Amino acid sequence: MKRNVFITGASSGIGKAMAYSFGKNGDNLILCARRQEKLQEIKKDIESKHDVRVDIYELDVTKYEKVTDTVKEIIKNSGEIDILINNAGLALGLEKFQDYNISDIERMIDTNIKGLLYITREVIPNMVKNNKGHIINIGSTAGVYAYGGAAVYCATKSAVKFLSDGIRIDTIDKNIKVSTLQPGIVETDFSEVRFHGDKEKAKKVYEGIKALKPEDIADIALYVTNQPEHVQISDVTIMATKQATGFNVHREK
Repeated sequence: MKRNVFITGASSGIGKAMAYSFGKNGDNLILCARRQEKLQEIKKDIESKHDVRVDIYELDVTKYEKVTDTVKEIIKNSGEIDILINNAGLALGLEKFQDYNISDIERMIDTNIKGLLYITREVIPNMVKNNKGHIINIGSTAGVYAYGGAAVYCATKSAVKFLSDGIRIDTIDKNIKVSTLQPGIVETDFSEVRFHGDKEKAKKVYEGIKALKPEDIADIALYVTNQPEHVQISDVTIMATKQATGFNVHREK
């Protein structure tokens, strides 16, 4: 039986890789992101390769009313959501907290915490009603190990882990699984976004280390959701081989 998998931030990086991974697995996809044209390309490509349905929605997860309307539309058009993957998130800047840009702080909080809350709050009542579902929240090693210049980003990703734990407690009497994936260094456009489009600065983040690929995280997400009904994988922390904590990496000269 095909599952309906709802992925936020699906137009690039880990979210895009997850779309391809679950599509190859034979799951129907509901993909959301702000970049509609990117979603159109992904939809066309996946549907040409696999016998699955791909529904796409332009969505900014920080807009609560838009989230509410979109989730209602998804359930009406696509049916029940079996798996929710809260992937939308970002880091902005790498400065000391006392020097941080307030708009960057607010955007990280709005996307990484409030966006996840908005989506989950609208999706989970149907999971509770149906007594089934799986929520995967994408955290980060930054939510486990803080590092300099990222106090707010680390705080938002720590919040993801504790929100997952709290939701798992609140739904303990239901057949609902809640998992947190906490990737380390993954080579995507993440650093380019962090450095406000500075490609050269972003490139240096991945120099000298074989970073994780988005597909690595997508494969783990698929594994987590393919466990027997009685098995719940609550937390997975994934790092590159030469990474010890969030920003503790060994770089080859």
